[in-house]
Amino acid sequence: MADSDIEKLQQIVDRSKRLVFFGGAGVSTESGIPDFRSKDGLYNQKYKFPPEYMLSHDCFVERTEDFFDFYRDKILAYEAKPNAAHLFLAELERKGRLSAVVTQNIDGLHQDAGSNRVFELHGSVRRNHCTRCGAFYGLEAIKAQRGVPRCSCGGVIKPDVVLYGEGLDEDTVSGAINAIENADAMIIAGTSLTVYPAAGLIRYFHGKDLVVINLGEAESVRGALTIHHKVGETLSQIKIK
Repeated sequence: MADSDIEKLQQIVDRSKRLVFFGGAGVSTESGIPDFRSKDGLYNQKYKFPPEYMLSHDCFVERTEDFFDFYRDKILAYEAKPNAAHLFLAELERKGRLSAVVTQNIDGLHQDAGSNRVFELHGSVRRNHCTRCGAFYGLEAIKAQRGVPRCSCGGVIKPDVVLYGEGLDEDTVSGAINAIENADAMIIAGTSLTVYPAAGLIRYFHGKDLVVINLGEAESVRGALTIHHKVGETLSQIKIK
């Protein structure tokens, strides 16, 4: 990572007033949560069924117990804590410089760090609802039970995460688009920009400064300052004035 890139990023952060951060799995890898598409990621490991099926609505309906075995083992990270990236963004929001975080992650670490305006495109493991009566449950309800977690009414408790075969929440998407449209700067980080429809939201950005931070390769974004490095290590070098 060149010093000149950090200097350019510092200048962008300094002059931004309505910065939006768009993040993917690479934002949370420094918290010990594995990503999906790297060589050691979830999609390059061997399972009874492909991960895309194990995290699908069809699997939740057809093989509910298998779904929860996989979900607890590979998706839930009970001990994960916010890293430097999460903490930087929370502080930037407190200073009135960050308009919103738009995230593809479901781990809730942005909120743990103190961020308030977070659009979780793919939902959150922290929210769960009974499929029969609609009762709300936190993460502990999934952690505490073995097998298929059930409500006191007998219904299956379903995580409020967007599974394959399910659509994104319209209100969340609308809020994210509004924030991106009104941003003067945007940092895209920890994502290969290959997951749609989420990745398609960046087309709504019409501001001046665009930054891409990703350790691995990402789809090329015209006019962006591109930094191939870890997200937390990069942002930790930026001073918030």
